[in-house]
Amino acid sequence: MRTAPLAALLFASLPAFAAYPDKPIRLIVPVAPGGGADITARAVAQKLAAAWGQQIIIDNRAGAGGTVGMAIGAHASPDGYTVIEGSMGPLAVDVSLYSKLPYDPLRDFTPIARGVTALNMLVVHPALPVNSVKELIAYAKANPARLNFGSSGAGRADHLAGEMFNTLAGVKIQHVPYKGGAPAMVELVGGNIQLIFATVSTAVASVKAGRVRPLAVTTANRVDLFPELPTIAETGVPGFAVDNWYGFVGPRGVPREIVLKLHGEINRALAAPDVKARLEQLGILPFPLPTPEAFGDYIRSEIAKYARVVKDSSARAE
Repeated sequence: MRTAPLAALLFASLPAFAAYPDKPIRLIVPVAPGGGADITARAVAQKLAAAWGQQIIIDNRAGAGGTVGMAIGAHASPDGYTVIEGSMGPLAVDVSLYSKLPYDPLRDFTPIARGVTALNMLVVHPALPVNSVKELIAYAKANPARLNFGSSGAGRADHLAGEMFNTLAGVKIQHVPYKGGAPAMVELVGGNIQLIFATVSTAVASVKAGRVRPLAVTTANRVDLFPELPTIAETGVPGFAVDNWYGFVGPRGVPREIVLKLHGEINRALAAPDVKARLEQLGILPFPLPTPEAFGDYIRSEIAKYARVVKDSSARAE
């Protein structure tokens, strides 16, 4: 009787996750290419591919404020070979914004890692005769229903920032959703909309070229990248603050050992000096949490926070 080699027996006894990953991983990015979420995902994917020797396939699935891509990810196999880059909108806001979602942000996903905070700024078309937030508010009140603000999709941070601005400033600027921040910026530069609460990564090239005019940042405090820009709160809208974030989740049921492996490698990727330097130039700052469970708790707290914002603004999306 022939006996299997000891090494083969030991390998056969190892759990499946010990060899993970042994094939390409699909990373679903639920927005169009070119914006902050896409740039972050590709930076992480490059590091994961180098660390594991496996291809990380970026799958952009834009639509409905990110809910299309999130729904695809929710129904994928929970084997660790599909990862979804979620964000504040589809993971924390949309459950309050939409009357019906094709997924439950808490039930249908496995939290992996809270990746980054993406800074947003209020930018306007140069033809708009305003040079400050106070002037924008005055213009909006004097010209009701004539201004439009674009966003990367219903429920995303730039949309919510606009709705919060409407509520706190007492104005009515019409929302126009697009399939990503980059398409919205193209429309702003072209003069088809008048303003965007855009991610810095989306706006910075147009700001430097003078194609759009920055008025303020959406954060609670000024940021080192643009120290000359005031916050919206300090220039006429007290209490205004929107923190945009991107994180990584899997379908429900991903084995914990695989989750921990992804968590650690994603955090290492975002802490790599070259990745950190590149993202920080675009206003994207690493913001890790110590465990996947801490990210799950953070998502819960964000859902509760933005449920109040959506209710106060009466914003809806279908």
